[in-house]
Amino acid sequence: MKKLDYFIQKQRILQAEKYILGDSILDIGCHHGELFVHILKTKTITGDGIDGVLNTKIETTNYTLFPGYFPNDFPIKKKYNNITLLAVLEHIPIEEIEKYPQLLSGFLEHKGRVIVTIPSKKVDYILTVLLFFKLIKGMDLEHHQNFERSIIKTIFTENGFKLLKEKTFELGLNTLYVFEKI
Repeated sequence: MKKLDYFIQKQRILQAEKYILGDSILDIGCHHGELFVHILKTKTITGDGIDGVLNTKIETTNYTLFPGYFPNDFPIKKKYNNITLLAVLEHIPIEEIEKYPQLLSGFLEHKGRVIVTIPSKKVDYILTVLLFFKLIKGMDLEHHQNFERSIIKTIFTENGFKLLKEKTFELGLNTLYVFEKI
């Protein structure tokens, strides 16, 4: 990743960290564990992550990162206080996202949170320009799905979750959703 990629990633982490409760996280799309590294600077947490960019399992005292894709390659069945999906859902077909409330519910403690950031569809045009000028490496841009982003809210709230927070950031180009398991 390039400096601008890391800056954009950091903005998502800063938005999500405000809503993390308890002491455990499942980070789907964890990259190399940047969310864990950031949060561990101020809070003791444990957790696990999974990402297709990883070639090998990474184990630390507080977290373990697995190579592969959720849910098929995730080897652990336990409950967490939080599940984060930061810039992940835009890579998943909507038919699969519709299964996520039930699927994620099985990994969440009572009143656990699902914290999602998702870029606006407009971001794809901006990223294409930044990629052309080699200002970003871009991560899996060719797999961005073309669906109305607000459908995420409906999918979760109609399937066992309460919306705690919805807000845009980065000049409205990204949206944060925080859902609580009912």
